[in-house]
Amino acid sequence: MTGQQHIVVIGAGYAGLSAATRAGRRHRVTLIAPEDRFLHRVRQHEAAAGRPEHRPAIERVIRGRRITHLRARATELDLAGRKVLLDSGERVGYDTLVYALGSRTARQSVPGVAEHALTTERAAEIRRRIAAAPRPGTLAVVGGGATGIELAAELAEAHPAWRIRIVAAGAVGGWFSAKGRAHVLRVLERLGVEVHEHTEVTAVTADGLSTAGGPVAADLVAWAASLEPHPLAAEAGLTVTERGQAVVDGYLRSVSHPEVYVIGDAAAVTVPGTGALRMGCATAQPMGLYLGKRLAGKTSEPFAFRYGVQCLSLGRREALIQLIHGDDSMRPAAVTGAPARLTKAAIVNGVVLALR
Repeated sequence: MTGQQHIVVIGAGYAGLSAATRAGRRHRVTLIAPEDRFLHRVRQHEAAAGRPEHRPAIERVIRGRRITHLRARATELDLAGRKVLLDSGERVGYDTLVYALGSRTARQSVPGVAEHALTTERAAEIRRRIAAAPRPGTLAVVGGGATGIELAAELAEAHPAWRIRIVAAGAVGGWFSAKGRAHVLRVLERLGVEVHEHTEVTAVTADGLSTAGGPVAADLVAWAASLEPHPLAAEAGLTVTERGQAVVDGYLRSVSHPEVYVIGDAAAVTVPGTGALRMGCATAQPMGLYLGKRLAGKTSEPFAFRYGVQCLSLGRREALIQLIHGDDSMRPAAVTGAPARLTKAAIVNGVVLALR
C-alpha cells in the first residue's frame, strides 16, 4: 500500500488489534470497538471460575501508534460511500476498511438458550451466579469442544463442591489423537466431571437440559457450543458463505469489495497446502499480524499459514499439547503434565505480547 491512508479497523480482538498496531506504524488508523480492555477470549474459562483476569488496556496496547480508539459499536457499513455507521450516530469514513468483528457463541439453534443459559462471553455472570448461589448445585456445560472442556475442568477444580457435567452431541475431545483424548477424559474423571457424550440437547429449560435421551438436571447451564460469525458482513452486502463468513482472496481482501479486508473468525480463508482454516485464536492472530505487515508495506506476498500444535488447559495443574501436522490433522503424540501446562501458559502469554 503506497502513500498515507486512513484505515478503519472494526474489532479489537486477536486479529483486529494485531493488524491495527502494525498498520498504525505507517498509517492513520481508527480502531472501532466498544471495550476499553482487550478480551483474552482463550482465558474466559479462568474468568468464569473466578481466577484473576488478564485483560490489558487497549490504550496501553496501541500507545505510540497513530491510532485513535473510538469506543463505539459499528451498526452499519456503507460500502459504496466507504463509511462506517456507529451506535453513537457518527459516520466514519475510510480509505481501507479492516473488518475483524470475529464470532460469537451460536444461540439460536436450540430453544431456551437465550433465556436459560449463559454463553462463555458472559464469563463474569457465570462467576457471579456461582458465588451468589445459596448452596453448591449442579452446573452443565454444553459443548465437547476445546471451550467446553476447558470451562468444565476449570469450574470443577475451582468449585469442587459443585457437580459439574459436560454434555456433548459427539465425543468429548473426539478430534484429538487417541492419547490426547484419553488424557482429557482421565483428567475430567479425576476432577469429578460427569461426561455425557453423544447427547443432543434439544432445549434448555429453567430446570436444565432436554435431550434426545431424556432430561439432564442443572441449576446453571453454560453454553459453549459452536461459533457463528457476526452478521454485519452479510447485512452490508459482502460476499459470504452459507455460514456467514466473508469470502476473501489470498491477500484477505473481500472478493466482492477489494477495499475491505476481512480477518479472523469473520473470514472464510483457504490456504493452499493447509486447507480451510478453523475459527480461533490460532488462526485469527496470524491473519492480523500478516495484514498489519501488508498494510505497513512490509510484505506483498499472499497470506500463508501452517498449524503448529493444539493446546488445552485442564485446570491449573494439567494441560494437553496435541502434536499436529501443518494441515491441522492429528499426530499420535501428545504432551501432558507440567511440560504441557508450562507450554500452554507460554503460548497464551505470548499472544498478548504479540499484540504490540
